[in-house]
Amino acid sequence: MNFTLHIWRQKSPTDEGRTTTYDARDISPDMSFLEMLDVVNDELIEKGQEPIAFDSDCREGICGSCCLMINGIPHGPERGVATCQTYMRVFRDGQEIYIEPWRARAFPLLKDLIVDRGAFDRIVQAGGYVSVNTGGAQDGNCLPVAKTDAERAMDAAACIGCGACVAACKNASAMLFTAAKVSHLALLPQGQPERHARVRNMVEQMDREGFGNCTNYFECEAACPKEISVQFIAQLNREYLAACLEGEGEK
Repeated sequence: MNFTLHIWRQKSPTDEGRTTTYDARDISPDMSFLEMLDVVNDELIEKGQEPIAFDSDCREGICGSCCLMINGIPHGPERGVATCQTYMRVFRDGQEIYIEPWRARAFPLLKDLIVDRGAFDRIVQAGGYVSVNTGGAQDGNCLPVAKTDAERAMDAAACIGCGACVAACKNASAMLFTAAKVSHLALLPQGQPERHARVRNMVEQMDREGFGNCTNYFECEAACPKEISVQFIAQLNREYLAACLEGEGEK
């Protein structure tokens, strides 16, 4: 298979970027999208040219680092998969493919297709954890969890923090990401002691990072490689309202 690639190239955050065209020749339909880029980079290196910078790590749809906008769609045309799980057989032979980085103020571009998603890390640091005292761990059997709550918590915890929800949203909102991180702990017994402080701190950090507001277009759910439901955004809103009302009561 042969493809014409239109790839965003930008040497640094301060340089002016541009779209550069490359040919990808003799590509196996069983190659992943990232493997195809590896082939293109090998050819560029052989020619003495600078390779295309892009992020990847596990290449198994777990880490969330392979964040690419492919023909205007985060992670590409297939639903429920990350870029590393997108295979070239889903494209037509001879097709032109446009490859860009995530576009969001909260995700500043570093180089070519790489953006800084540290804003997500700071949201998690603001409260996406459970504090524990030192000592022996409590027996898990002492903390019964209803099956429905356990399943919903696992659904929310499936978020890999790739940022596709932000890239797909016209407002660059991080509501789906934050909702997933808040909800999976709010549904479990271990998350109850810090429940209200957690949601207040994480939402406030999300706002400080400069993400936009949610206007319920549901593009985030459509783009999410783990198909996180927008129902968690409704839960986030309820959690935040309850936390704010508790704060008013304390005053």
